[in-house]
Amino acid sequence: MKAFEAVNWNSPETDYTEMLWTQNTSQFWLDTEIPISKDLKTWTKLNDDEKTTFMRVLGGLTLLDTEQGNVGMPMIAQHVEDKQKKAILIFQAAMEEIHAKSYSTIFTTVASSERIRDTFEWVRENKQLQYKTHRIDSYYQSIKEGDPLSLYQAMVASVFLESFLFYSGFFYPLYLAGQGKMVASGEIIKLIIRDESVHGVFVGLLAQEVFQKLNEEEQKAASAFVNDLLMDLYKNELEYTEKLYDPIGLTHEVKKYIRYNANKALMNLGLEPLFEEEEVNPVVLNGIRTETSTHDFFSTKGSGYQKGKVEPLQDDDFLFLNQRVQESNIW
Repeated sequence: MKAFEAVNWNSPETDYTEMLWTQNTSQFWLDTEIPISKDLKTWTKLNDDEKTTFMRVLGGLTLLDTEQGNVGMPMIAQHVEDKQKKAILIFQAAMEEIHAKSYSTIFTTVASSERIRDTFEWVRENKQLQYKTHRIDSYYQSIKEGDPLSLYQAMVASVFLESFLFYSGFFYPLYLAGQGKMVASGEIIKLIIRDESVHGVFVGLLAQEVFQKLNEEEQKAASAFVNDLLMDLYKNELEYTEKLYDPIGLTHEVKKYIRYNANKALMNLGLEPLFEEEEVNPVVLNGIRTETSTHDFFSTKGSGYQKGKVEPLQDDDFLFLNQRVQESNIW
């Protein structure tokens, strides 16, 4: 009879596991703690195109978070051996569900039932949104027991989803919040980004560990896979961006933002950036900084909200974690 083993947090699996567990759990938040009703006044002043874009970007994010919470994180967790790492992945899956619910909290606060129904119908019908979800899902569903290459591919897909594909949707709420519009909704997006930054780093580290276990032929195939998948998703994301942002004239700005975050996703995988540096809208760029915001206690419970002291991951932490993976061949 097989002996089942309990997770033993008294014996760290790696020199970063405890750090990332603490980082994830200390950032815990709920959508109901953010006073979305404060956005009602701004909502009434948005024109119809602006309202439609806002609803659709959040609708798209809802689908991607649903995929990541229901499928991506749990499937990857099943095929990761270390129990502490499994625990982190399952916690991250739960946060993805909170992210997905938070968009509906925004919807029900500001929008009519008809507009909400139209948004979810648009989610079902948008070809680019469905394509990228199907593409990512295919790698989650294709993980094979004892096949590290298929696991690596799923982890790469997960990092691309968390660190790259979400951000075309994040752009508009951050853009509005930077102008003092839909500020409470913008704070929810900042909290989500703070989570996603950790999720992308963690799964990226796991992917680097798996890559080191591949033989030379598999590593060549894995490297080609990363490039091919990125470029395919990038092409689709450009089309998705045009459909979303052409009506409000922000397409060019969003495309630069997409390339910026594609480079970030590659860095999470321990790879070099692919796209040239461009000047990203400073209002939006400031919104993806994971440092906490400053608010008075009577206005907004924003990304400065914390049950304990939360120190976001810094560049030095990121470099340290990547170095640990690159220096070791035993993980």
